[in-house]
Amino acid sequence: NNFGLSSTNLPGGGSQPISLDAIDQIQINMAPYDVRQSNFTGAGINAITRSGTNNIEGSVYGFYRNQDFNGRVIGKDTLPEFDKTTSQVLGARLGGAIIKNKLFYFVNFELEDNTRPGINYIPSAEGRTGSNVSRTLLSDMEAVKSYVMEKYNYDTGASEGYASNFSTANYKALARIDWNINNKNKMTFRYNEVVATDDQVVNGTSAPNPRSSSNRISANSYAFENANYGFENSVRSFTAELNSQLSKNVSNQFLATYTRIQDKRTSKSEPFPFIDIKKDGDAYMSLGYELFSWKNDVINNVLTFTDNITYTLGKHNITAGLTFDYLKFGNSFQRYGTSYYRYSSLNDFLNNGTPEAFAITYSVLPDKRDPYAELAFGLGGVYLQDEYRVSDNFKVTGGLRVDLPLYLNALETNPAVNALQFLDVNGTDNITLDVAKWPDMAPIISPRIGFNYDVKGDRSFQIRGGTGLFAGRIPFVWLTNMPTNSGMLQNTVEVTNAAQLANLKFNPEAKYHLTNTEIFPDVAGTKAPGSIAAIDSDFKMPQVWRSNLAIDAKLPFNMVLTLEGLYTKDINAVYQFNANQKAPIGSMNAFGGKDTRPFFAATNADRRVNASMSEAIVLSNSDQGSSYSFTAQLSKELSHNFSAMVAYTYTQAFDITGNPGSQAASAWSNNVSVRGQNDLDLSFSEYAVPHRVVGALSYRFEYLKALGTTVSLYYEGLNTGRFSYRFTADFNRDGINSDLIYIPNDPSEITFTDIKSGANVLFTAQQQSDAFFAYIDQDEYLSANKGKYAERNGALFPWRDRFDFKLLQDIFTNIGGKKRTLQFSFDVLNLGNLLNSDWGVLKTLNYSNGAILKPTVATDGTATFQMATVNNQLMSETFKNVFSTSTTYSLQVGFRLIF
Repeated sequence: NNFGLSSTNLPGGGSQPISLDAIDQIQINMAPYDVRQSNFTGAGINAITRSGTNNIEGSVYGFYRNQDFNGRVIGKDTLPEFDKTTSQVLGARLGGAIIKNKLFYFVNFELEDNTRPGINYIPSAEGRTGSNVSRTLLSDMEAVKSYVMEKYNYDTGASEGYASNFSTANYKALARIDWNINNKNKMTFRYNEVVATDDQVVNGTSAPNPRSSSNRISANSYAFENANYGFENSVRSFTAELNSQLSKNVSNQFLATYTRIQDKRTSKSEPFPFIDIKKDGDAYMSLGYELFSWKNDVINNVLTFTDNITYTLGKHNITAGLTFDYLKFGNSFQRYGTSYYRYSSLNDFLNNGTPEAFAITYSVLPDKRDPYAELAFGLGGVYLQDEYRVSDNFKVTGGLRVDLPLYLNALETNPAVNALQFLDVNGTDNITLDVAKWPDMAPIISPRIGFNYDVKGDRSFQIRGGTGLFAGRIPFVWLTNMPTNSGMLQNTVEVTNAAQLANLKFNPEAKYHLTNTEIFPDVAGTKAPGSIAAIDSDFKMPQVWRSNLAIDAKLPFNMVLTLEGLYTKDINAVYQFNANQKAPIGSMNAFGGKDTRPFFAATNADRRVNASMSEAIVLSNSDQGSSYSFTAQLSKELSHNFSAMVAYTYTQAFDITGNPGSQAASAWSNNVSVRGQNDLDLSFSEYAVPHRVVGALSYRFEYLKALGTTVSLYYEGLNTGRFSYRFTADFNRDGINSDLIYIPNDPSEITFTDIKSGANVLFTAQQQSDAFFAYIDQDEYLSANKGKYAERNGALFPWRDRFDFKLLQDIFTNIGGKKRTLQFSFDVLNLGNLLNSDWGVLKTLNYSNGAILKPTVATDGTATFQMATVNNQLMSETFKNVFSTSTTYSLQVGFRLIF
């Protein structure tokens, strides 16, 4: 997925782009020293599809499960019965010869349809208890639903009971032709297609700052059905490959591909403003057309050409190659496109009070049409490699690759932005930004060298390794953020100024307030937009230096021991900073003087370089960041129908940012920090956990000359992720709710204030202090880090053991001299949970996003606090069970006819 909006990084949204039944081999390479492999800094995945042979071969298959196949008991809690939960897959493949020994075909088609519970929280109502009950009152939701219907004729969708209405569906098709032109030339044509839909839950917390700490659907908040959205994804790809033996020592490979990818959003809602309603300073209720889905459409066309020529000269296997990728993007994205309102309370909304925030994106093109931000990007590459067999048991591969990024489309500059001054990342030197300037073109040089030493010459003990540079790509959405936010196509305005908000009362028409051109300029280039994104002229695509060393040793009983160490250092990592943020004005004096983090000015106008602009996010590079891992694996090769494997990996990874967002502003503001988002610490990467154990066993036995049974067990044990401890609201006064907490040593360092409801005291300061330090003592991370700032991603989710079981029953016979097999399958996913409702259960945080302290900050930098509550109770434990079918056992049955 070039654009970077898929959680799987694969085209087709959340769907697998190619059926597993169409794949012959999958290669995953972490450190391949073959310079032909590129465009990744993590791992390269290469899938080889099946092809036809002289024999007609194929299969027909199907898999099924429904709500009765899912567990419902999690610990002592029971999930509600869902109306319908289904997962079904139907598919077939067929391969054979059109002309024997000459022309072959292979086809595959697969349908997948899933209906699932999308959410598990329910609104509060009399008699409802449990960890899945939100504090949002059903009666409040019904009041809002009736209000907007009667006054604006808007249907919010259901207030509850829509949890089972989330579905995903897709179809996949693949066709391949292999043509043996002659004994020196072979041609392959392939076409594959996937079309998918996928229902999604409303965005969690993103909104004009300061955002809420709780998700819109959580223990503290709830959203109406029509506030959610969906994806429509399509991928269509053509590939042609020609392999030629030009002479005895020279061969050539030519590869060309064309791919068209489209990802767009859908909504059940009619056009209507998106509305957030808060209660006690946190999220409470949401409704309207999902705030990031209006006119959200991405079209990506990709052309790729590669030519490799290989020359064998004695002990040298020399490869030279050329490659060129052309990617064209059109991105339509209008956040807050139907307008956005946020209210401090339910009464404010129902009584048409003044919102605390308003936002909208609107076209500034002369004809006011909905714009697409465009990017045309090329990447040319040239490389040379020598695979040198020093001896029969020692091989060295060395190569050099040079890539040149090309930005091929011109953008329109914004003179209003050009006239402004901004600040560098340190907040000290003035800089200017040009939202029409792509990065300077500069070559990316990637030398690599690797070796393989077969110590005894019989592959019983091998040493392998190497070192080199690897260059990748960024999600291209980060590049299109610049034209999207340039102010020459459209303008985004976020209003949090009280004086301006007084004249922005609610109106269901998105463009109602645009007549106020002082706030909402309607001519491109006459006024700087509300926020911009720019790119450092020296910006480079990500590049890492990676080295590894490994041994593979054969042991008795057909076992193999593998030990491998891997080290990666960032050369050009990616980060983003806000050039419109002034430096702090002083230091705080919180937690008894122990917390002296930088303190920012009190108002937006005073902490911004240009008061009318919320952010000016600059895409730039950093060389900070590294990772290392060690893996030990013991595997037993298949013998006597038995195979097994167990592996342990220890990993540590550090970065200054995971760039947590597709929008420039969110990728910057979502970074939790101590000193502010422009001064980030090197800390734990959210994408790596320290310990992981995997294991697998498989045994097959055949009997009665026509039956075969295969039993397999897979195990995975790991900490399921990382998280950060943060405040529930802005602490350092930078206008961003992403501040890491200081962990006090004892009660003398923190001052609590009573939590009240009106005149009634719900929890005294002393009760909160007692509960808070009891909470710290039961928490492994907090108790070990008293007197320190919490680290970004410093805390770990609990360890989880998961076992998956698979049973295959084959019935086979010979028909026409060929083996035919009818296979039935039975899967138990998360077997432990089937045996015990406490086993295999995922854990999540009791309070959303690790926000446990609500601060009130004085002008002198001192602060008082209240402890966060969940379901109107002070927290006593860090984690709770995930209350959904994602953590229970699941059964699946299937069949496959193989011929």
